[in-house]
Amino acid sequence: LCIPHFEHILVDEYQDLNRAEQVLIRELARQSHLVVVGDENQSIYSFKFAHPEGILQFHQENPGTRDHTLNECRRCPRHVVELANALISNNTSPAPRALVPATNDAGEVYIVQWRSLQQEAEGLARFIEYAVHSGLASPGDILVLTPRRQIGYSIRDALKSLGIPAHSFFYEEVLEGDPKKLEASKAQQAFALLMLLVRPEDRVALRCWCGFGSPSLNSGAWARLREYCEETGTSPRAALEELLESRRLRIPRTGPLVNRYRELKEHLSQWQGLRGHDLLDALFPAEEEWAEELRSLAPEGDDFSAEDLLNTLRTAITQPETPTDVDYVRVMSLHKAKGLSADVVIVAGCVEGLIPAAPDKKMSDREKEQMLEEHRRLFYVAITRTRRILVLSSVTRIRPAEAHRMRACIRRDGRTVASRFLSELGPSHPAAKEGTEWLNELGVTV
Repeated sequence: LCIPHFEHILVDEYQDLNRAEQVLIRELARQSHLVVVGDENQSIYSFKFAHPEGILQFHQENPGTRDHTLNECRRCPRHVVELANALISNNTSPAPRALVPATNDAGEVYIVQWRSLQQEAEGLARFIEYAVHSGLASPGDILVLTPRRQIGYSIRDALKSLGIPAHSFFYEEVLEGDPKKLEASKAQQAFALLMLLVRPEDRVALRCWCGFGSPSLNSGAWARLREYCEETGTSPRAALEELLESRRLRIPRTGPLVNRYRELKEHLSQWQGLRGHDLLDALFPAEEEWAEELRSLAPEGDDFSAEDLLNTLRTAITQPETPTDVDYVRVMSLHKAKGLSADVVIVAGCVEGLIPAAPDKKMSDREKEQMLEEHRRLFYVAITRTRRILVLSSVTRIRPAEAHRMRACIRRDGRTVASRFLSELGPSHPAAKEGTEWLNELGVTV
């Protein structure tokens, strides 16, 4: 292995790298001066296999390391720093390190509650309208962070109805869903179809398509198909084609795969050759909520091919970029806000099951605790995006159907439980106010 020589290597956000990336950096820096910057309290990417222990163990793995602690917070007002320190002190691993505010400006912090998600969206939109028209902040200096895109869409639409420019950024969520249920995996199915339109022999997309809608993802049937393909050197698609069209080939208990393949062929024959908005409407219907964000990412014009659409979507989803110099309100997930800042930051949907998310029942106690601590770090990152005003918003009721769709925790009567993180903000956190009362105190007409 020929390793290039660099005199200096600088790495930011070291806590977000996975173990393999950290080892690669160490190898690249064997003959170099290496500087890494990171904060283990801001490690929020376990789903990308982030290894925050790497920065804690850096001294052991790199003898002679000199440590410089940068704990002065130059962004946030003093009160927000106090709340953030109180919150993160509830984590035990790694040991929390307190921030020191660089300013004596206290800032403004509000904790508000609404009766429903609709009232929350309309009320927060009214507050943003007030902030813009009163000169508190321009639209581009307002961030709205939500744990679910459905909440974000409602706030964005409420803002637009008031004439306030707003855009949503939920690209990382557009392919979320449950592949074991057809109704809950429509975006995933559409993306697999697009992949197969462009690359008919794509084995990953074909495997996904053949598994959708099955509690087992048709794993047993696929294993039997794969065994036949390995023995004969046949591709999975060619084998499925032969199973569908020929009576000579028989592979026991592969009927569900053949049925899915038959449906695939029907779609591909109908959509082959479609371009532009005809293709977009076939794959991602305009009337479907799940398709909204995907449609917004499509190439401009009306003559793009399936390959153009696939390349554009794949780049936007895997390498998302959030604009920083904008003239509109940005609505996005808490994860997406990493690295951003704004004069006004609103965190909506602060209820149990959303912030923090409900753990999987199959998790061990240790895994549940690790998940809770990461979500606490995520909330810590979210509230420290603000330069002046922080609003933490929750609702007291969510309709059962909405709660099920968003995986929120509710009681039988539909009542929610406010996020435990709100009570972990320490003794200096403000008392919660009813949303309409809060707006009235600000002089906002509801």
